Formats: sequence, structure tokens, C-alpha cells
Amino acid sequence: MSDLATLAKTAFDPDAPRRVGVAVSGGSDSMATLHLLAPFYEVHAVTVDHGLRPEAGAEAQFVAAACARLGVPHQVLHWRGSEATGNLMDAARRARMRLIGDWARGQGLDHIALGHTADDQAETFLMRLAREAGLEGLSGMRRSYQSDGAHWHRPFLDVTRAELRQYLRDAGIAWVDDPSNSDPRFERVRARAALAGLSDIGITAEGLARVVGHLAQARAALDAGLELFVADYVVQDRGALRIDRAAFTRDLAPELQRRLLNAALIWVSGADYPPRAAKLERFLHDPEPCTLHGCQIIRHGAYLYVAREFSAVADLRVPCDQIWDGWSLEALDGQDVSGLTIAALGPSGLPQCPDWRATNLPREALLASPAIWAQEKLIAAPFAGFENGWKARKEASSFAATIFRR
Repeated sequence: MSDLATLAKTAFDPDAPRRVGVAVSGGSDSMATLHLLAPFYEVHAVTVDHGLRPEAGAEAQFVAAACARLGVPHQVLHWRGSEATGNLMDAARRARMRLIGDWARGQGLDHIALGHTADDQAETFLMRLAREAGLEGLSGMRRSYQSDGAHWHRPFLDVTRAELRQYLRDAGIAWVDDPSNSDPRFERVRARAALAGLSDIGITAEGLARVVGHLAQARAALDAGLELFVADYVVQDRGALRIDRAAFTRDLAPELQRRLLNAALIWVSGADYPPRAAKLERFLHDPEPCTLHGCQIIRHGAYLYVAREFSAVADLRVPCDQIWDGWSLEALDGQDVSGLTIAALGPSGLPQCPDWRATNLPREALLASPAIWAQEKLIAAPFAGFENGWKARKEASSFAATIFRR
């Protein structure tokens, strides 16, 4: 059995079901992933058409034809990428992962494979190095992680793109080239060009991937100690994180304080990345209450709270059967929910909750908590002592599971 076949056969945990999902764009990395996994698993493939290029529809059909030849079920998902604002590639990546996660849950698939390679790992390292990232960022993409109820895997993260393309050529398997992969407007393309230029001094994708692996081992060692602290001194409190302030100051070195707060800010905000290093350093140097990364860091009694910032969600309103800022709300008594929406409790809703002080949550955290509204009338605020037959559930895994065991 070839090395690639061995990696494919052991791509998932031994107790994982044999029925798995694979994200396939039609590019070389994902096409190789599809064909390598298909002999060993009951594969279901999915392609996201971002609507950004006229060729995207034909590329999705190319993947569909390849899947049909393999006998693999395939589905195309659509995202209106032309409406995205800000960082287009980041918005497309977020949309792709969200759509694929929703698709997997609908198909009853718990495990999903992605076609990232050692080249992607090296490019990511360079991009994060340019942002002056800490150990979290420089330790790279994880081989497996949990997010939104699914297990995501990168079985070929130690394999170069050239190796996967050689496998495809040897097997007579075609792939498509996305022209945006050569567009220097995008940061990853510039990182790819920089990586190619570094080969003159012996820096390669394989070498950087090994460096990232060493950093990941260092990160794991730090995380092991930090996880013990979290178990003893950090409480997940209705969407906020409550940290024992004395223990935080007494027991954690500055680097571990930074790592804990980075992890807390990511988990509370639902963001993929921590804040810029300089912003968090300012707080650690002068630990006064502040807003950061769409969150608030609040002193409340003996505790430090990391909670959602009201202004970050003030304009977010969705129907009550949709997810609001990572929360789903459910009526438990069969009441009519037509016309109801989820929005932040806010300063207009809090006075309608006479028992909010008994919750022991900071006022600032309650303002950003999810509530049920009938236009301007408050129906329920589960975190503010006004459940009224409603329960709130966070879609993400627990803080410890998300940060330390994904």
C-alpha cells in the first residue's frame, strides 16, 4: 500500500463511522482527497459554488461527473459571494465552512475531510507571521478539530501539493485550476509567491510544515497546563466565561494569561482568529475593563468576565427558528412562535426583566444576551431571569472542548 493510501485509510479516528463527508472544489488537493478516500469509506461529496466566477458552475459539474464515475453522492451548495464585504477570501472561507457544516448535519455526517496540504500549512504560517501572531497562530492548522457539532479532518496536511498532483497524473485524474489562485490581490497568493522565493535559502513548504509541527507540540504542552487551570478556575456562564481573578493573576504567567484570554475571546465572539497581538498586550499591561474583539472584559466581584459586547450584536435580528450569534432558542411549551424574532436583550429589554440582578451576571453581559421579541415587545430573556417557556442553547462545543481538544 502506498504512503498516500495509508494516510487515506487512517484519515479518521478508529471509532469514526465509515460514512464521511469530503469537501471537493475540483482543484488538485480536494480531487486527490476524494479519490484517495473513496476506496476506504462511504464518501459523500459536497461542492460550494461561491458565485464569484462564471466558471464556478462548470467546475461544480466537473466534480459531479467525477463523483458519478466513483459512485459517490454529490451535492452543490450556493453562496452569493458577490454580496460579501471586506476580506473576500476570508468571507468565502467562512461561508464555505458554514454551508458544509449545515450540509453535513443534514446528511447525518459527523466527520468531514478537507484537502489542505503542507503548502497550505506553510502559506498560513507566513501570513500569520506577517500579522505578528503568537504561538497559537504560528502552530498552524490542526490535523483535526471540532466545530459546530462536526469533526473536521485534514488527512494530507504533511503531503505537498506536488505529491498529490503527481498521484493524480499517475492515475489519469484531471483537476481544475482556479485563476484566483494566481491573483496577487489575495494574501494567500502573495504568501505562495514569497514561499517560492524563499527556496533559494533552503526554506520549503515541507520544512516550514515541520517547524509548524514543532510549534504545535510546544502549544500542546502549554495547553495541557492551561487546561488544568480552566478546569479549576474558569466557568462557562450562560455564554460568558467567568475567570477567578485572583487565580488568574497569581497562577498564570503573562504568556498563559494571553493564551487564555485569546481563547476566551475566540469562543465568546465565535471568531476564527484572536485579536491583534498589540490590542491584547495593552490590556495585559493595563488590565482595566475594556472592549476587544466584539467582546467585553469586565471586572465583576471576584471574577473577570469575558462576555459578548452589545454593540457587536445590537443590529442582529433573525427569525426565532434561526441561529442568532451562535445561539438557538427553543419554546418548550408549544406556544405560537410565528412572527417572533431573536435579538439582543439590550437596554430597552433589561428593565422588563425585574429579576435580572438575581442572575449574578454583569449588566453588560445581559445586554448582549439573546432574547425573543414580537416586534418591540419582549417575550422572553432566558439569561435575565425571564424564561417564559424558552431555553437558549449555544451551538458551539464547550469552551474546554473547543479550545483544547479540537
